[in-house]
Amino acid sequence: MPVRPEEEHRTNRQIRVPQVRLIGAAGEQIGVISTEEALRMGQEKGLDLVEVAPTANPPVCRLLDYGKFRYSKQKKDAEAKKKQHITQLKELRVRPGTDAHDLQRQRNRAQEFLEDGQRVKFTLRFRGREMAHQDLGRQKLERLANDLSEWGWVEIAPRTEGRVMHLVMAPGQRKLKIDKPIGAPPKPAPAAAAKPPPAPAAPAAPAPDQTARQA
Repeated sequence: MPVRPEEEHRTNRQIRVPQVRLIGAAGEQIGVISTEEALRMGQEKGLDLVEVAPTANPPVCRLLDYGKFRYSKQKKDAEAKKKQHITQLKELRVRPGTDAHDLQRQRNRAQEFLEDGQRVKFTLRFRGREMAHQDLGRQKLERLANDLSEWGWVEIAPRTEGRVMHLVMAPGQRKLKIDKPIGAPPKPAPAAAAKPPPAPAAPAAPAPDQTARQA
């Protein structure tokens, strides 16, 4: 009998090999016995004969309640799937001329996505003569990145592809927290401390009195 797609193991009469290495219901090693004998032992205990290691020689089988086994496994898989979080890329579009109100609305949406663990991609498209003012578009994206630095970090800095400029942010603070605009010049290094003035020279000793020397 072929194994149905929804089943992962051969059970009972689906097991066609002459011998199996049997494990009891309590996990005890029974040893190598004929498949018919293993089936008989399972019927006496009201359990199924389940093939758990088909590539072994002979295959390893176990006596258990296959219905309960499948239910427990499906429950564990469902719980693991709930805990699994798939990160998606959410795209938000802005324009070089987007006003402050619409920009704030896009910022709020991006914050919600980042708090939910999603990545955010800002797309800014230039039209016509706007290509001559790409610096304004870059400043707009940098401002968004800095406003959102509490909830995410810049995964891909603003870059231009044709007439489109992109910025990608990832949730959390895993790599970078932006405390200043991306294009801001670096802070000047602190000036070296001034050296203290040299100590004044000691006064010269007075010359001996010539009159006293002659005496």
